[in-house]
Amino acid sequence: MLASGLLDRLTGYVPFLFQGALVTLSLSTGAILIGFALGSLFLAVSEKYGQEGVRLTPMQNVAGFFVSVYVSFFRGTPLLVQLLMLFYLPAAFNINVPPFPAAIVAMGLNSAAFQCEILRAGLSAVSPGQLEAADAFGIPKKFIFRFIQLPQITRAVWPAVVSEAIDVLKSSAVVSVIAVTELTRTGRQIVAGNYRPLEVYISMGCIYLLMTGAIFLIGTWAGNRLTHRSNASSQIVQGLPGRLS
Repeated sequence: MLASGLLDRLTGYVPFLFQGALVTLSLSTGAILIGFALGSLFLAVSEKYGQEGVRLTPMQNVAGFFVSVYVSFFRGTPLLVQLLMLFYLPAAFNINVPPFPAAIVAMGLNSAAFQCEILRAGLSAVSPGQLEAADAFGIPKKFIFRFIQLPQITRAVWPAVVSEAIDVLKSSAVVSVIAVTELTRTGRQIVAGNYRPLEVYISMGCIYLLMTGAIFLIGTWAGNRLTHRSNASSQIVQGLPGRLS
């Protein structure tokens, strides 16, 4: 009888939790894409104008210094504080920012700081000696990037990118404080109606686990595919000098 009642309740509110989970996935996907785009841009700026990647000194140029301050701020302050600042600061200037776009932008800006460092670490995985040797053999730059740099960068950063995607999805729970009806806020609304927090929050935890597990499995599968392709690229590179001579 007890199990039957629990099943009936789960059947009633689990579909709403899955709707909230779709919002969570949308937020996380948008944040990861924004973070990757901005992280790549900031990396390009820091590599062009600085000698130490994103770790620049105030005496260096303004562009590199901005990237340094940006990365330090977004890595050194809580996401919740960044979210509240982005949501409420425009209101001081009579600008109303809808909760959903504010949440995506805040999460994307936060992720950009971490992805900038991830990509910087990937660039450092390719030793200058390899590039010098490839250039000495007369390999065109497009082949150097495609067959030497890109496979190594991909292998180096892929586990960190997957981990960042999981972290972004988990941290998306904080956007419920600005009335975005994602998974966490949906669960809290259900609890406010049925006063059964334990079973609702356990259900929420299981859904979060399913989503993060799916990201891990898909990321692992994609990582194995990338490794296989990079191994094939290495075999191609061995024959490039002869073909290009």
